[in-house]
Amino acid sequence: MYQLYYSPSTASMAPHILLEELQQPFELVLTDTATASHKTAEYLKLNPNGLIPTLVDGDLVLFETAAICLHLCDQHAEKGLMPAVGTAQRGEAYKWLFWLSATLQSSLILYFYPQRWVTAEQSAAEVKANAQAKVLSLLEQLEQQMASHCGHWFLGEEFSLLDIYAMMLCRWTRNFSGKKARDFPFIALWLQRMLARPAVQKVYAKENIQPPLV
Repeated sequence: MYQLYYSPSTASMAPHILLEELQQPFELVLTDTATASHKTAEYLKLNPNGLIPTLVDGDLVLFETAAICLHLCDQHAEKGLMPAVGTAQRGEAYKWLFWLSATLQSSLILYFYPQRWVTAEQSAAEVKANAQAKVLSLLEQLEQQMASHCGHWFLGEEFSLLDIYAMMLCRWTRNFSGKKARDFPFIALWLQRMLARPAVQKVYAKENIQPPLV
């Protein structure tokens, strides 16, 4: 059985929703960032970065959200949450998954933790403001992707891992000053479809997610 080390409303939300979508048995191991559980010696043996999430699959221990999600999709390829390996569609999915992880998520991390890169309070505020502007420009790209086809989901007609990962990141903008992900027309419609999925609703209940939901 999979073990997912998670903390509510963090990057563990994507693999948590994915496991529910895959309908696989798994154990949730609360590793609360609010109490620094992710910095304990026991947890650091699993994930020396001291970050959430970590997935244990037998003898295999994985960290990095995108890697965990890809592993789960490949372990259950029959569920069709990633296009088939070797296809152009799979390449397209890779492009967007790594864009979400390395570009959008990284910009959001700058927004939430500007003090990791600067020391002066004024400089931190400037980093945060610049990061928010960058995230909004990236959301414009996401809006264009959603508008580029007639499908209901990120890649078109087929629901995929990309929808799960992108929704998690869009949710992180819910308390932005000014424009948020939910204020983009095509993103807004897609987010409502995401919130209607039973797997998302289960995760929100388990993690006690409070409004605003996205």
